[in-house]
Formats: sequence, C-alpha cells, structure tokens
Amino acid sequence: MKTKAVIYARVSSSNDRQDTTRQIEDLRKYAVSQNIEIVNVFQEHISGAKKNEERQVLTDCLNYCTTHSVNYLLLSELSRLGRSTLQVLRSLEVLHEAKVSVYIQNLGLYTLQADGKVNPIVSVLTTMLAEMGNIERSNIQYRLNSGRANYIAKGGKLGRKKGSVKTEEKKLEEYRDTIALLKKGYSIRNIAKLQGIGISTVQRIKNQFIRI
Repeated sequence: MKTKAVIYARVSSSNDRQDTTRQIEDLRKYAVSQNIEIVNVFQEHISGAKKNEERQVLTDCLNYCTTHSVNYLLLSELSRLGRSTLQVLRSLEVLHEAKVSVYIQNLGLYTLQADGKVNPIVSVLTTMLAEMGNIERSNIQYRLNSGRANYIAKGGKLGRKKGSVKTEEKKLEEYRDTIALLKKGYSIRNIAKLQGIGISTVQRIKNQFIRI
C-alpha cells in the first residue's frame, strides 16, 4: 500500500522574489523517489513571525494530516512549523499523536522511526534548531535597535521634515541595516516590522540600492 503525504510550504510574503514553487517542486521530486503519494498541498504567504494561531493555512494543514490517515508531512525546513521552539514542539506533538511523521528536507530526517516512536536524536536536534532560530531573530532585533539608538545618540534623526531631501550618503548611513537585510533576502514586510519603518520606505531603499 502506497504511503500518503502532505506538503506544506511557506514564504514570508506574496511580494517576495521567492515563492513556494521551488519548495513544492523539490518535495514532490523527493516523494516520487520514495514512492510516496502526495494527497494534498498547503501553501501560505505569511510572515514567519506570526503566531501559529494566526496562520490559518498551517492550522488547516495540521488538521488535515491528523484526520485523513496521512503518513508524512513534508517540509523544506523545520522553521515552517512555527516561529518559536514551543510552537514547533506543539506542532510536532499534534502530528506525532496522530502517528504522522515529519520529513525535514534540508536535514534529510524523519521525526518518527519505523515503529512509530519519536526518533530521540531528531527530537533533540529539532529542539536545538528551533531554539537557534529564536536566538537569530532576537539577535537581529537587538542589532537593529542598537543601531537605531547609536544613530540617534550621534545626532541622527529617523524620518525627515516634509520637503527635505536626503543625500544618497545619508540614506546609506541611516538605512545600512535595512540594506543589509534586503541583501540577505528578508522580505520587505518583515524588515519594516523589525525596524519600525514603513513598507513603502523599505521598498524605496530596495529600488535605490539593491541591484537585482
């Protein structure tokens, strides 16, 4: 009997240059190679900073997996399951109680063993990776806040007077963190939230300084 699987893919925003297509195609190829039948695909365009309770597609995906005798949930990476360690572990617990094993493609690992028991090594690893993701987000927020505070302490001002025009050099200085995050591939919406500036401002900086 062919095993059944569901694919869940997420990107931060519909405005991202990257979409869910690559995630889904890669997971479909893997499923074919393992003789796994894909019975449903869930894809979502929403910030990873959102709580799971705010991610309706993820909620629908977990519910489908636990009520339709699905064997596997296929993910490109662990962070798709939640923004915090606790949320990731809660999602895994729900799936494991229904005997649904999660395949994490970038690690090449399943969270359940063949006998249906939780793989202890994967359990430790997933907890560590989820926590590392938390630390990375906290560090980014800290650096951004620190950079703004340092800029203001040196006499810099966020925003501008109506009608004033900033030189390119001043923009590079004021928005250096924004530019750095854009180069790393963060979405415009996420950067705006992290830095407390408008989405339109981030878009203007991207248009002016990021060469695609």
